[in-house]
Amino acid sequence: MAVDLGTANTLVFVPGQGIVLNEPSIVAVHTRDRSVLAVGAQAKAMLGRAPGSIEVIRPLRHGVIADYNTTEKMLNHFIRHAHRARSAVHPRVVISVPSGITQVERRAVQESAMQAGARRVYLVSEPVAAAVGAGLPISDPGANMVVDIGGGTTEVAVISLSGIVHSTSLRLGGDDMNDAIALHVRKSHGLLIGERRSEEIKIQLGSAYPQPDDVAPMPVKGRDLTSGLPKTVSVTVAEVREALREPVTAIVEAVRACLEQTPPELAADIVDKGIILTGAARSWPDSTDCSTARRICPSP
Repeated sequence: MAVDLGTANTLVFVPGQGIVLNEPSIVAVHTRDRSVLAVGAQAKAMLGRAPGSIEVIRPLRHGVIADYNTTEKMLNHFIRHAHRARSAVHPRVVISVPSGITQVERRAVQESAMQAGARRVYLVSEPVAAAVGAGLPISDPGANMVVDIGGGTTEVAVISLSGIVHSTSLRLGGDDMNDAIALHVRKSHGLLIGERRSEEIKIQLGSAYPQPDDVAPMPVKGRDLTSGLPKTVSVTVAEVREALREPVTAIVEAVRACLEQTPPELAADIVDKGIILTGAARSWPDSTDCSTARRICPSP
C-alpha cells in the first residue's frame, strides 16, 4: 500500500482499490494512560472542544514526525482500517516524505511504520509522487515542475529523467495560512477564533488574486477579546487575501528561487509545459475530492 503521511491529512492507497482512506492526521488520547480514544475525523471534531482529560494531538508538524508514539498508533489504526481486517496485517508500504527532511527524520518515519505493522517500508519524495500521480512523463528527458502545497510544507521541484534536478522544501503550508487568518481576525476585529474556523474561512474565501465582487462576506463566530462574550463579525475576501499575503509571497519566492537554479534547457521546457500545482487534500466529511492537480503557465 501507499501512504501519504501529511501534516494535515493522511491518505492510504491500495492497489486495485484506489484511495481507501482519507483522514485528518489527528489523534485524541486520554491524558491519564495515553490510550487512544479517536483517530482521524472523529479526533478532529474534538479540536477546541475536548475536556482536560482528553488531549487532541497532531503528531506531525511541517511534514515530519513530532510525536513518535502517537504517529505509530495512528499509522497502525490507518493500516488496519485500510485492510478492513481484525487480524494482524503486514503489508509493504510506500510513504511519501518531504524532499528536504534529514536522515534522522527519514529513519523516524521508517521505524514508525515498521512498528505500526509494515513488513517493508520504502520512502519516496513528495514531488516525485505528486508528479507520478498527475501523470507527468517524468522518465522523459524534459523538465516537469511540481509545486506541492501541503498542510505543513511546500515542495517545489524540477524533475527530469526520473530524478530531481533541483528542489526547494519550504516548511510552510496550509496550517500557516490558517494561523495568518486567525491572527488577522484577532487584530482587525478583536475576535478570537479556533483552528477549525480559520480553516473554514480559508477554504471559502481564500485567494491569492482579486476575485469577483459578488463573493459575499462570511459571518465568523468567536469570542470577543474585550468582553469575553460570543460575537459574530463579517470577514470579506479582500481581508483574507491580505492576511494570506505573507505565506503566499513566501511560496512564490520559493518557486522563483527554484527556477533560478534550473538549467536553461530545462527552464525552456517549463515555459512550454507550465507548472503543476498540487496538494491540499480536504478532510471534510462531505468531500469526496481527495487531491487536486492543476496546470498553470508561468507569465512571460
